[in-house]
Amino acid sequence: MIHECGNNLFLIDLDQPREGFRHFISSWILLEKGGAVLVDTGPRSTIPVLKKALKELGITTIGYILLTHIHIDHAGGTGLLMDDYPEAQVICHPKGIQHMVQPERLWKSSQQVLGPLAELYGEIAPIPPERIAFQDIVELESGPVRVLQTPGHAPHHLSFLAGDYLFAGEVAGVTCPLEGGLYLRPATPPVFDLETQMRSLEKVASLDISTVCLGHYGIRHDPQSLLSHAKAQIPRWLGIMETHLREKSEDFEEIVFKELLAQDPCMQGYHLLPEDIRTRERDFISNSIRGMKGYLVKTIPIKGNMKPARAQ
Repeated sequence: MIHECGNNLFLIDLDQPREGFRHFISSWILLEKGGAVLVDTGPRSTIPVLKKALKELGITTIGYILLTHIHIDHAGGTGLLMDDYPEAQVICHPKGIQHMVQPERLWKSSQQVLGPLAELYGEIAPIPPERIAFQDIVELESGPVRVLQTPGHAPHHLSFLAGDYLFAGEVAGVTCPLEGGLYLRPATPPVFDLETQMRSLEKVASLDISTVCLGHYGIRHDPQSLLSHAKAQIPRWLGIMETHLREKSEDFEEIVFKELLAQDPCMQGYHLLPEDIRTRERDFISNSIRGMKGYLVKTIPIKGNMKPARAQ
């Protein structure tokens, strides 16, 4: 489905045939005179969907493909799409370039981490080395795009500032559009580092912007509110988890999850989500908890005979 979200700005749904994986993965299209710019292409499995949307929008030329990061749900299909758009150039974090040129190790790692979900997304398509690079500024006819290094969710994470639009990837976490409620969760898979994540949030919060285009999912016209919530949420989660680590709580992950629902105002909308999306989000919440827990186990002081709770 194509959503017109602003002046020359479109969101393309890249839904997956798996429970709850709708209104979750997407590609952003920014129309330029004579062509277009894409932010993330999604996985290999939905490149036909993206190609169809490009055709419906009358797009025959792509100048740049901007990758927020190289996780396969954001970038796995890029090389395949480029076969149809030989003029397209990819902008990627320096740490991600070699992985996209020679994706064998990244694909094996994705299979190990994601299991059957990786197979659903599809194998990563390689990108020719001469067609991928990093640069701080991307010059477009409509004006320059600032390329910001915003590690945290991943060490190879970028955000892109195009006029008033910030394409934020997962720097501020994951949200779902809701009427009458807020749902926001951190995207902090292992390996998580607090200082790195907070520096990136501070960087994007300092920008003069009116609109945030999210990797997961949708568009927000209240960027400072969203980013303030994101900056407060991570210490709140860490505080709850540290308490239960010190108490050596049994069923650590389940207890933390229930307390997050009760205490985190950003999670109050969880019960308003459709059932299938709640199921999806429950799995990803667990992954974020595991990432933060790993950070705490390495950083909190251990006194006496107290030991961290067993890893979940």
